[in-house]
Amino acid sequence: MRQYHRPPVEGPTLVVFPHAGGSATGYHTLAQALSGCAEVLNVQYPGRQDRLGEACVDDIGEMADRVVEALLPRAGRPLVLFGHSLGSIVAYEVALRLEGLHPDRAPIGVIVSGRPAAAIHLSRGLSRLADEDLASSISDLSGTPPELLADKDLMSAVLPSLRADFKAAESYRGAAGSRVSCPLYAYSGAQDHNVPREGLLRWSEHTSSEFTVRFFEGGHFYLQSQEPEVARALACDLHTLTRTALLAATR
Repeated sequence: MRQYHRPPVEGPTLVVFPHAGGSATGYHTLAQALSGCAEVLNVQYPGRQDRLGEACVDDIGEMADRVVEALLPRAGRPLVLFGHSLGSIVAYEVALRLEGLHPDRAPIGVIVSGRPAAAIHLSRGLSRLADEDLASSISDLSGTPPELLADKDLMSAVLPSLRADFKAAESYRGAAGSRVSCPLYAYSGAQDHNVPREGLLRWSEHTSSEFTVRFFEGGHFYLQSQEPEVARALACDLHTLTRTALLAATR
């Protein structure tokens, strides 16, 4: 977990799960925008940045297990999980584990983004591509700066973690009938061709509580182009989730 800003006196903890090849620092400005309403913790997957010396993890279940282990000591605030793309299924699996094994730390809400429902298996075979083809494929998603793609030394450091992340995503099979008991929000870029509308709406199958969909202008990495609007939506949804949880606790 990486924390970049002093948390407010009150408010929930928002845990942010990056996309494939992403890092904690990639969500630094989003964390800053939300620092007045939540304690924001950005997950840093192994094999990148300050964890470059650690072996990459290519299994969603293991990723989720490690995050749960890191979260358990951090008690005290209501918990909300937010993940983008690959991070959506990691966040969802963390929520399932917390609800099943540690109900006292179960999240009050899960917010997924840029990924069809967990029940939908995705396998584009990206993890098996040669390095040059893999680099070319990620440029199509518009989430990687051109200067990084042109730097062979940097790409050689980035590609192992990216390949591991893609392998984790491609091998993931959501448990049939699995669902969380907290509200679930699904965000998406309105022009994201990787996330068909019907696939996004199927996230409704993964909660026994309220389900809400939000669309933003942009493609797969709309979080970058629409960050102020996304931050406002997150702040609003965090407020709603916290208020709902408090009301439920007083009944």
